[in-house]
Amino acid sequence: QVQVTESGGGSVQAGGSLRLSCTASGRTFSRYVMGWFRQAPGKEREFVAAINWSGASIVYGDSVKGRATISRDNDKSMVYLQVNNLKPEDTAVYYCAAEGNAGSSYYYQGNYYGLDYWGKGTLVTVSS
Repeated sequence: QVQVTESGGGSVQAGGSLRLSCTASGRTFSRYVMGWFRQAPGKEREFVAAINWSGASIVYGDSVKGRATISRDNDKSMVYLQVNNLKPEDTAVYYCAAEGNAGSSYYYQGNYYGLDYWGKGTLVTVSS
């Protein structure tokens, strides 16, 4: 059974930075795409970033492009999301997700599909 767990959320002042971490257990971590999504209060879930198994292919959502960096350490079974220059509108629950079947996920019109295993989320609050 695949288990996805996020950590690193918290409260940050606008202009600051935050690094979120995520681990996925229960299978060979290095074979699968990993991604981050977020959901702000009263809004739909939004794609943030995704990284392929090797780290060579990365996609960012428009809302964080230029401010975020996704990375992974396959030896540690970890994926990270660093967001800089945080804004109050970045306030959301951030979710880590893992690809369901290797090679099955894809990016299409601003969203990422095929990430079937989800963590419970970690709250990021950005104050002005």
